[in-house]
Amino acid sequence: MRKQWVAVFVSLGLGLASPIVSADESFDNYVSGLKQEAREKGIDDAILESAFADVKFIERAVKADKNQPEKKLTLDEYLPRAVPQWKIEQANQYYQQHKQTLDRIGREYGVQPRFIVALWGVESNFGRLTGSYNVIEALTTLAYEGRREAFFREQVMAALTILQQGHITAADMKGSWAGAMGQPQFMPTSYLTFAVDGNGDDKVDIWKTEDDVFASAANYLKKSGWDDQYTWGRQVRLPEGLGDNLKGVESQKMKTLSEWQQLGVRRLNGAALPKVDVNAWLVQPDDNHGRAYLVYGNYQTLLKWNRSHYFALAVSTLADSIR
Repeated sequence: MRKQWVAVFVSLGLGLASPIVSADESFDNYVSGLKQEAREKGIDDAILESAFADVKFIERAVKADKNQPEKKLTLDEYLPRAVPQWKIEQANQYYQQHKQTLDRIGREYGVQPRFIVALWGVESNFGRLTGSYNVIEALTTLAYEGRREAFFREQVMAALTILQQGHITAADMKGSWAGAMGQPQFMPTSYLTFAVDGNGDDKVDIWKTEDDVFASAANYLKKSGWDDQYTWGRQVRLPEGLGDNLKGVESQKMKTLSEWQQLGVRRLNGAALPKVDVNAWLVQPDDNHGRAYLVYGNYQTLLKWNRSHYFALAVSTLADSIR
């Protein structure tokens, strides 16, 4: 529940005070405050009543948020778990099964279909693991808990907007303990920004309609900077003594492939890098140990989806396995 809170903060130089939620505020009162804010944003009372009907504080959502795994797997341990052989086989099967739709969406949005399928597989196991939490209840719980209140409160308002727009009912709006929704696991703000109608039925259903799932994922990538003229990157071999200051995805660490070649970076088999005019960054997620990669702009786009090298490399690895 709520921990220690300061009553107010003062904006230095401006003398402005902004109230902070009091420590003894009850969950029911907090919900009332959310409803009032939503009304002021134009959400109908009928939507609010259905959305918050029987909403309760979910202790297990807070525990899940706090108790992230402490043991960090190495990339060599993680990738076989995230991209096992059975998932590779299923990714190829689904790619063939939906090829006509995927090709159409890929052309429309300028995204290679194999990356759409890979995101689908990594995020929700091809739509099978989408979460069973009531999204409004989970988001309200995490907003009330308070550690990231501003973020989750914004997500509550976005989720209510989705309900107001009629895309789904409150009862059917299911997701993860953190409020990530549907087969692509979009947070509500991402839904409002990127989710699109993929089959022309004037609905945007990322829970059950695969055309909408594929188009929404492609739209997310395209709007975030995807370029289908390139892939994501490649695993490479590093020379002895290459400085750590060269590694990372910061803009100042970008170099052309020819510049990386001059620094001694090679393909994994020791051959020269491709003679292509493309910018790349060097990443080595396990510090000075384990796998190293030269990654391109599309990899940076995957990091906008989820700011985790392990996630981006899982998606990239699965995409490369689809033929």
